[in-house]
Amino acid sequence: MHWVSWEKLTLPKSQGGLGFRDIHTFNLAMLAKQAWRLVHDPTSLCAQVLRAKYFPHGDVLKASSRGGMSYTWRSILQGVKVLKNGMIWRVGNGSSVKIWEDPWLPREWTRRPITPRRGCLLNTVDELFDPVTEGWDEPLVRQTFFEEDVRLILSLPTHPELDDVVAWHYDPKGMFTVRSAYKVQRGHDQRLSGAAQERDGFGYEMRGLQQAR
Repeated sequence: MHWVSWEKLTLPKSQGGLGFRDIHTFNLAMLAKQAWRLVHDPTSLCAQVLRAKYFPHGDVLKASSRGGMSYTWRSILQGVKVLKNGMIWRVGNGSSVKIWEDPWLPREWTRRPITPRRGCLLNTVDELFDPVTEGWDEPLVRQTFFEEDVRLILSLPTHPELDDVVAWHYDPKGMFTVRSAYKVQRGHDQRLSGAAQERDGFGYEMRGLQQAR
């Protein structure tokens, strides 16, 4: 007889659990480390072999599943999903970062603009730079984004002489760690679980109202 659920046991002690590691989530964090290596060491033999077969366009973050792929690559793709939950683009020249699709604004969870795109023709971050000062084009930024996005964008330093790089959002130096990835994934799973419970509760209430009618 299980007196306490495994979900409860794997909670941190600060949240009333015993701090046991969830093996599945820890394995995903380890796979995310492999994905991180593919991103930051694209010249390695492993990265070159996988790129030639599974993502010839050269961007592992945009790789997708396909028929006939190996178990190893299928597992790494799961790690890529975890990596995306905690990564952020550090803006350099801005040419590699897509404004509306990539995570580049320093927020806790979603790091994309909350401003809807609507019919905006701007695509990459470098289009938000002033060509004269090489800093942010403040009038354009204020015209395009909500105030919350404007505040974050204008607070970011610009480095037109540097390339854009992928960093880990939950580390001051931007370095990936398995421990941090585990925490990020656990938080992600808990938010999804909470959202599912809210939907189930809402559906239960609606069914009750329909039956009452």
